[in-house]
Amino acid sequence: MNVPSHGQPFDENGEVQRVVPSPAQRPVVLDLSKEQLQKLLGTWGEPAYRAKQVWHGLYCQLAATPEALSDLPKALRARLSEETIWDPLTPLMTLRSLDGQTQKVLFALPDGAQVEAVLMHYARRHTVCLSTQAGCAIGCPFCATGQGGFQRNLSAGEMVAQVFYFARQVAAQGERITNVVLMGMGEPLANYEATWAAIRRLNDPEGFGLRARAITLSTVGLVPGIRRMAHEPEQVNLAVSLHAANDALRDRLVPINRSFPLTQLLEACRYYIAHTHRRVSFEYALIADVNDRDEDALQLAGLLSGLLAHVNLIPLNPTPDSSFQPSPRARVQAFQHILQQQRISCTVRLRRGLDIQAGCGQLRLHRRQEERAAR
Repeated sequence: MNVPSHGQPFDENGEVQRVVPSPAQRPVVLDLSKEQLQKLLGTWGEPAYRAKQVWHGLYCQLAATPEALSDLPKALRARLSEETIWDPLTPLMTLRSLDGQTQKVLFALPDGAQVEAVLMHYARRHTVCLSTQAGCAIGCPFCATGQGGFQRNLSAGEMVAQVFYFARQVAAQGERITNVVLMGMGEPLANYEATWAAIRRLNDPEGFGLRARAITLSTVGLVPGIRRMAHEPEQVNLAVSLHAANDALRDRLVPINRSFPLTQLLEACRYYIAHTHRRVSFEYALIADVNDRDEDALQLAGLLSGLLAHVNLIPLNPTPDSSFQPSPRARVQAFQHILQQQRISCTVRLRRGLDIQAGCGQLRLHRRQEERAAR
């Protein structure tokens, strides 16, 4: 093979020889914007309309492979398979709840990092809970993801791919994903740019077309991110993982509180409400003998008084060998009753997938423990 001075390889007949990139060099197609996809195909000598066909195949047809795009030339389908990563997720483990309403999948990413995503079926909804990071650096002691440590941020395409994995399943039943919650592994606002790029891809009316108000972003309370989020045009729902109504306890349960204490967090939430006119949801995991006393409920009511807010009470989904355990049902009901007496809007969220380790990070942690034991 002759290589001219500019580095372009030629075959024996003098034709430009295409060099297939190594797996590590291949772009993830779902990471590309419309403009980037058009530019990539343009370097391959493809007309602009081919990028639109590929985009439509990805986001509207939910094509699992390039081969599924019958409107593309066979050569282009083959090149997409050889030179790009069409789907960055490889399922490692799949667990389904006994009632058939919850499915959890542990995925491997191209570099070996592992993430979890969950599909939950309701009467009129199909909700995907996706991860935004491989692991989490926040370190909440009752959370399995925090126990597993932090590896890296996910790309926008790696987030979207989690939704599409389940979307293909429900599409086979003639239905579609109705809601997406960014409540899986990781802190979305610590991976802001990629998270928002994923939200825009899912919301794009020329793509997946999910309503912004069907998307909920959950944060432990990164104040700068909440304030920034208030000015985004996509009005997704904001949920704040609170878990305590005083700084001393929240410092223990949610360590980021030491950087952004409750006063700053509530100011950011008021700022968000003032600019968006949207209600903020507060997630409160009820932990037996830790944050579930009557005085905790009264303190929470006082903290949120006058705020356009709703509280989701969630009996803790416990991790194996953890000292933190869920509050008993009677205590959950008593806590809710106190909030209602204080005119705080609240509901008890139905826990899903207890029999399949559906809590955030549990399956990944279990897999790692099995791998260590096998060595």
